[in-house]
Amino acid sequence: MNKPLLIEIGVEELPAIPFLKELPNIEKKWSDILEKYKLSTDFDFFYTPRRLVIWHREFNLTQEDTTVEQYGAPVTIAYKDGKPTGAAIGFARKCGIDVEELKTINNGKDEVLYFKKDEKGKASKDLLNDMVNEFINALDFGKSMRWASRTDSFIRPIRSLIMMLGEEIVEGELYGVKSSNKSFAHRMVSYEPFSFDFAGDYFCKLDKNGVILYPEDRKKIILDQMKDIESQNNLKIDIDPELLEEIVAITEYPTALLGSFDKEFLELPEEVIVTSMKEHQRYFAVYKDGNLTNNFIVVSNSKTEDFSFIVSGNEKVLRPRLSDAMFFYKNDLNNGLSNEGLKNLVFVDGLGSMYEKCEREVKIASYLAQIFDVKEKELLSKAVMLSKADLMSEMVYEFTELQGLMGYYYAKAAGENELVFTALKEQYLPDGEDSDLPSNKFSAIVALAYKLDNLMGLFSVGKIPTGSKDPFGLRRAAAGIVKIAIEHKVEVNISNIIDNLLDTYSGLKKEKLIEFFNERLFKIFEVNPSIIKAVLGSGEGDIYKISQKICALNPIVLSDDFKESATTFKRVANIIKDIDINNLLNVNESLFEQDEEKDLYETYTLLTNKKYNTYEEELDALFSLKPKLDKFFDNVFVNHENENIKINRKNLIGLVYQAFRNIADIKEITI
Repeated sequence: MNKPLLIEIGVEELPAIPFLKELPNIEKKWSDILEKYKLSTDFDFFYTPRRLVIWHREFNLTQEDTTVEQYGAPVTIAYKDGKPTGAAIGFARKCGIDVEELKTINNGKDEVLYFKKDEKGKASKDLLNDMVNEFINALDFGKSMRWASRTDSFIRPIRSLIMMLGEEIVEGELYGVKSSNKSFAHRMVSYEPFSFDFAGDYFCKLDKNGVILYPEDRKKIILDQMKDIESQNNLKIDIDPELLEEIVAITEYPTALLGSFDKEFLELPEEVIVTSMKEHQRYFAVYKDGNLTNNFIVVSNSKTEDFSFIVSGNEKVLRPRLSDAMFFYKNDLNNGLSNEGLKNLVFVDGLGSMYEKCEREVKIASYLAQIFDVKEKELLSKAVMLSKADLMSEMVYEFTELQGLMGYYYAKAAGENELVFTALKEQYLPDGEDSDLPSNKFSAIVALAYKLDNLMGLFSVGKIPTGSKDPFGLRRAAAGIVKIAIEHKVEVNISNIIDNLLDTYSGLKKEKLIEFFNERLFKIFEVNPSIIKAVLGSGEGDIYKISQKICALNPIVLSDDFKESATTFKRVANIIKDIDINNLLNVNESLFEQDEEKDLYETYTLLTNKKYNTYEEELDALFSLKPKLDKFFDNVFVNHENENIKINRKNLIGLVYQAFRNIADIKEITI
C-alpha cells in the first residue's frame, strides 16, 4: 500500500551560491538513501531560501520482504572428524545462529555451508527519521555553522521539520527539532507557523501564505514580469543566467521592479556599472537601442501593495556604490597606467614579482612575433609591460574581475595605439569554455605569452596540477593556447618554445610540460582518442598542424571502409617493425623482380612528389595505395632468401609507412 509522503526541512535563509553548487547533487543523494533502505520511488524536490522539500506522491508504507542467502566454506573444511572447525563457527556467528543450526547445500561443485533467512520488510515510518538525518548529513555546502548549544553543524540553523505520511505525522527529530505538521509563511505574511492536516493541504496553504514553492514557477514569474517591463518602457534587460538562478534561490515571492540611477554615472565604463550592480546588489542591467541606460532591475522578495519604498531604497543603496566607482575611475585616469608598482607585487614564490613576470612574457612575445611574422615588436613589448599595470589601479583593487579591461580603458584614454589597448583587453582570453578569443595576431601573442609564462613558470617551481586540483588554472591556460593557435592558424610548437626559453625557466622539465599539453588535446578534440595518439605519434609538435591532422583523419576513421584499410596498413607496420624507419630508406629499382614491386614504387613516387593543399587531400592520395599494397602482399614474398632483395622490399614498404607517419602513425588507431 502507498501513501503520499511530504518532507520539509525548514531553515534560516540559505546562502544562494553554496546552495546552487550543491543543488545538482541533492536529488541523487536522496535517491541513494531510498535505494539503501529499499524504498526507491519517484519523487520531486523543491526549494525556497527557507525550506528544502521532498514530495512523494506515492510512498511505500513498508519495505519489500527479502530473502537473505549466505554460502560458507565447503563441508570438508567446515568439519573435521565430525566436529565444527573455526570456519563453521565463524560462519554461524556471522549468520547469528548456533553451529548446530547450520545447513549445507550443493553449489554444483562442493557441499558447502548454507544459511537462508526470510526478512520481513520494516514499516517505512520507522525508517524515515534515520533517512532524513542521513540525507541532511550527506549534503555538502562547504562551510557550516553551529547554533545555540549544539555541537553539530549545518549551513544554516534548522528551525522546523515535517515528515508527514498521508495524514500521519511521522515521529522524528533533526538537529533537536521535532517533527510536526507546521510550516512557516512568507515573513511579510506572518512570523507564526501555520498548520495543515494532510500533505496535499500543505501546498495550498503555502501558496495562500505568500510562498511560491516551485523554483521554475518563480523563474517564470520573474521572466514574465521582466518582459512586461521591457514592453512598457521600450527597454531590453540583460538577463544573466547565473544571476537569475541566484535570484530564484533567494526569493519566495519575487517581484521584478524597475529602478534608476543618476545619468552622470554613465560616464563610467559599462562593465564597471554592470559589475557593481550585479556583484554587490544583484541587479540586472538595462539597455535601450544597444546602449546601457541608467536603469536597473531589482527583484524584490517582499509581499506588499506598495513597492515604491523598495525601489527608492535600492536606488539609495546603489548611489554610493557608483559614487565610489566614479571616484576610483577618475583617480586612476589622473594617475595613468604605470607598471612600477608591479615590482613590489609578488607573482608566486620562486618566480619573483609581477614586473619580472612581464619581463619574461616580453621574451616569449618577441620569440612568437618572429614565428607569426608580426612587425610591431616595440608596440608588442610595450603592450606586455603594460598588461598587468591595472592591477595597481584603485578600480581593479575594488573589482578584481575587471583586470585587463580597466587597463584597456586607461590605455585608450591615454592615447595608446589601438593594438596596445585592444591587447590589454584581450590578454586573458579565452577565459572560459565558450569564451571569445583574441581578435588579432597581436593580441593573440600577448595572450599566449601570459599563458605560456604561467605554465613554464609554475611547472619550473613544481606547482603542477594534481588530480582535480588546479589552483592556478593551468589546464585552462593550456586549452586556451590550443584554441588560440587553431583560431589564428599560427605555429605554436611547445617543444621549440621551451627549447628557446629554457634558460629563463631553470628547473623546468620539458617532457612533463609537453605531456601535460598533450593530455589537454584529448579533452579538447571530441574524436576517437587513438586518432590523437596516432597524430602525436607522427612527431608533430605544432598545435595548429596537429589539429589539422586530427580533423583530416577523423572522417576517414569514421568511414565504413576504414576497418578494411586499417588491416592493410597495420600489415605494413608489422612487416617493417624490425627496421629503423627514422632513417633514410633507400630503394634500388634494379632489385625489383616483380611487376607489383615496380607498380607500387611508381605510384608511391608519383603521389609523394605531388604538393597537396590540405592533409585531407594527402591522406586520400595515400589511402589510394591500398589496392597496390594488397596486390604486393598477395604476390610478393618479402622475406626473400636474397638479403639485399629482402631489405629492398622492406624499405619499399617502409617508405609507404613513412609517408603515412608524416601525418599519423596509423598502427596506433583502434576502432
